[in-house]
Amino acid sequence: MSVIEPEIEMVDRTTRSIRYLEHGWPSDLCRWHAHEEYELHLVTETTGKAFIGDYIGEFRAGDLFMTGPNVPHNWISDEIHTDTFEIRDMLVQFSHGSVTKLAEAFPEFTKVLDMLYLARMGIKFEGFNPTFARGHLEAIRDNKGVERILAFVRFLVRLHEHAEKKTLSSMQVTQVDTGSKHARIGTVIDHIIQNYRDELSQTEAADKAGMAQSSFSRNFKSVTGHNFVDFITRVRVGQACSMLYGTDDQVTTICYKSGFQNLANFNRQFRKLKGMTPSEYRRLAREELVDGEDVL
Repeated sequence: MSVIEPEIEMVDRTTRSIRYLEHGWPSDLCRWHAHEEYELHLVTETTGKAFIGDYIGEFRAGDLFMTGPNVPHNWISDEIHTDTFEIRDMLVQFSHGSVTKLAEAFPEFTKVLDMLYLARMGIKFEGFNPTFARGHLEAIRDNKGVERILAFVRFLVRLHEHAEKKTLSSMQVTQVDTGSKHARIGTVIDHIIQNYRDELSQTEAADKAGMAQSSFSRNFKSVTGHNFVDFITRVRVGQACSMLYGTDDQVTTICYKSGFQNLANFNRQFRKLKGMTPSEYRRLAREELVDGEDVL
């Protein structure tokens, strides 16, 4: 989780299993925050920067995201947008338990849980038709009771079928148990996150998961969306991100603290994942995320 502490939002689900919400820009609801629920989030107006976990990237109208439990997030519109927008964001929040119980009752729905696992890092649905996304969200908004649930399930199924799911943050914030395969891979993920500074081999990881190497490699990529080496790199870069905007340590110091063995490789991997240098990331995170909240 980000060192810049997010506001913790409590979502009341005592009377309904999913929550629909829409709001404009600017709005007090646009802030760096986190909650236990998953969130499907469509941006309908403006361009700007998305902050999801340690991810910073551009967004534009029509972009669709999913965040997992306790993943901090915020979308900040560019300063060029001086007009007031009645609706900039349409979103649905739902719990992990609701979906897992659905999968227990209907095994055909189990595959959707893989998408929820990826959402622990934040997902952007690349190329998803924004008109369709808005239509699905409007159906959820405009229906009540069972019809609202059916509209929500239809949307989840369409999203699961969509091929281009881009994971965003380098850090998975909280483990979600979605079955034995996921639990065993989850044990390895937790080990990586706790020991990211150490040398970590795929052979040892496969043993920890109780799998043959070929089976482990296939299942690890299925669960995380990345191969073993790439995932470790993403975790290390994620740790570096937290130190960059949470401490005043020198970049060289952060390089070694985050598990990299030399500065050149650190800079290369950081730029590859974040599209900017470590120093640029520090400046952007501190200026736009923190200062941007002060304006709202």
